[in-house]
Amino acid sequence: MSTYAIGDIQGCFDQLEDLLALVEFDPDEDRLWIAGDLVNRGPQSLETLRFLKGLGDRCIAVLGNHDLHLLAVANEVMRDRRQDTLTAILEAPDRDELLHWLRHLPLIHHCPRLNYTLVHAGIPPIWSLKAALNRAAEVESVLRSDNYRKLLGNMYGDEPACWHKNLKGWARLRVIINYLTRMRFCRADGTLNLDQKNGPDDPPKGFLPWYSHPRRKSDDQRILFGHWAALEGKACHPNVFALDTGCVWGGQLTAMELESGRLTTLQCPLPEFR
Repeated sequence: MSTYAIGDIQGCFDQLEDLLALVEFDPDEDRLWIAGDLVNRGPQSLETLRFLKGLGDRCIAVLGNHDLHLLAVANEVMRDRRQDTLTAILEAPDRDELLHWLRHLPLIHHCPRLNYTLVHAGIPPIWSLKAALNRAAEVESVLRSDNYRKLLGNMYGDEPACWHKNLKGWARLRVIINYLTRMRFCRADGTLNLDQKNGPDDPPKGFLPWYSHPRRKSDDQRILFGHWAALEGKACHPNVFALDTGCVWGGQLTAMELESGRLTTLQCPLPEFR
């Protein structure tokens, strides 16, 4: 049995199928970890959701910012955007079942047996793994409750830019979501810069990639993450593994076999509709 961790699929289902064929994925024996952004921008978000949901407990996926955006659009608390490719899901006969499954996915997953942690964007340097799991659980609890529409309507925005233990209400949940699903650059104290999306060699003044801070509290953890295609799969840190290699932008889709550390990449064409 093998466990394969894959970066942002973003609705590129044909490429996902091709990559799984390359690694000879056995849906009856192997397990699949997905680092968030299952949907959007690519042409087959509906097929992607149906396939991953159909794997049952053999698939562990965490929520990315595009997945949360889908939930917000589906619940009419946010309008779709020009580049969104979510219509097929919103009009599908099984949309409610798929959205219910999506809403119950975690923001972070840790496996003590494999000694890996899966998250979409990362863990801020001011949080230990235990703190990150506890903060994620706060959001997950509301997202799985009858109050989830209010959370979806209040999660957008860049403020507060930094965590503080005394934060309450939507501001507290919003910064947790931003850390786990949107973060790239931050300061050592956790202050976020959510505007900069370029590679790590040109950080905003006073900021570093979240994983580069020397006193990062989760430095001893092996962290798998997506979200940052500009890294091109290179985080340059022994315990940090960047899995978003830009499939939807004509880059690659990457799978990492966790038991061996072996990487398999599939070159992806730029979708014709882009």
